[in-house]
Amino acid sequence: MFVSSRDFVCSKFQEFYNDPSTVIPTPTSFEQREFAYLLFKERFMVRHKRLENIQDFQKILARTVPSDVYHSCAYYENPDLEMDKKCWIGSDLVFDIDADHIPTLCGKIHDEWACQKCGFNGKGVTPAECPICGSDKFSTKTWVCDFCIESTRVETAKLIDMLTKDFGFADNELRVFFSGHRGYHVHVEVDAVRSLDALSRKEIVDYVTGLGLSIFDKYEKKNHAKGKKQTDGTKKFSLYDYGWNRRLKVGMRKFLTNVTAENLKNFGLKNNNLFKNKDAILSRAIAGGRWDVISGVSVATWLKLAEQVKILESANIDTVVTTDIHRLIRMNGTLHGKTGFLKVEFPVCQLDTFDPLTQAIAFKKGTTKVLVSDVPEFRLGEATWGPYKNVKVVLPTAAAIMLILKGRAEVAN
Repeated sequence: MFVSSRDFVCSKFQEFYNDPSTVIPTPTSFEQREFAYLLFKERFMVRHKRLENIQDFQKILARTVPSDVYHSCAYYENPDLEMDKKCWIGSDLVFDIDADHIPTLCGKIHDEWACQKCGFNGKGVTPAECPICGSDKFSTKTWVCDFCIESTRVETAKLIDMLTKDFGFADNELRVFFSGHRGYHVHVEVDAVRSLDALSRKEIVDYVTGLGLSIFDKYEKKNHAKGKKQTDGTKKFSLYDYGWNRRLKVGMRKFLTNVTAENLKNFGLKNNNLFKNKDAILSRAIAGGRWDVISGVSVATWLKLAEQVKILESANIDTVVTTDIHRLIRMNGTLHGKTGFLKVEFPVCQLDTFDPLTQAIAFKKGTTKVLVSDVPEFRLGEATWGPYKNVKVVLPTAAAIMLILKGRAEVAN
């Protein structure tokens, strides 16, 4: 990014935080939280800050001009001291759903990664380590599109369904946010979860992701002649009407209702009886609980089907975020340093209708001339632009800022 482009974006961020109409919501129990921000130009994280009030903090943001602003998920007695002196009180239960961690078809087209050590590169989700040299340091180039955001919305909907139906949280106990990039955050800020340690949060993560799920019952027979109990090794497949069992039944119903024989093969389910007998499976097995009366479908086949459905029904979350009781999370109402979009809260009931590419735009006035290197077609609001390649073009300020932050454009002097 040239200095002129960086200065341009920095000045726009400063204007945003200086604008009297900018309202940054005050986090709950803000006096017990740590606040932090990443300086735009210096790329230096300032943290261990305690707030007296949100208005003074906004003045600090306008003066220092950060690219990203955070607060702790945790509550501390001394949030402005070093970690070993903060005195942890508790933490919100927080989930991060991000397209960076979800394999999407569009990601294979517009997301790129390269190993910083050996230069090996590829497209799609960035691996945990380089397949050539084993390094875990990568440079990445991502993009934001409707398909990315929709993929994270679907995962968020699955997560919310689990939190409400399986864990018993009410809608008004959940706070849902668009992250400002291409995903969502879900916060649970009730007393019941604050004292949970990292291990307890790992149990919740395992449930949400379906890790370690056991889906068959073992039965034992009694040997009356010898008066001993012995296991006969018989496994019988059955599903109940609660928890993951219920999710598997619902998922199987959705899966088999629309499945084709070719789909089954693609999922590694080669038993043709699943397709031929799917009407009987829906009525007798799933609805009636009679799993052993479907001709040609063994326990092994049920288990394979259940495993595939588990993958489809589990929520794809960033597991590290949820288990970390000292995690910093992006602050509501602040700008995202990768897009210039806002982190925005909205009601749970609006998850299906909330449009991030319209409702999370911070810069709604003006245009800017930029030299675009290479971008696919993209949408902001009701308008669509691109594709562009090595061309100068006048774009709305919000679009220009996003392209610059994504490394796809420079200000055209």
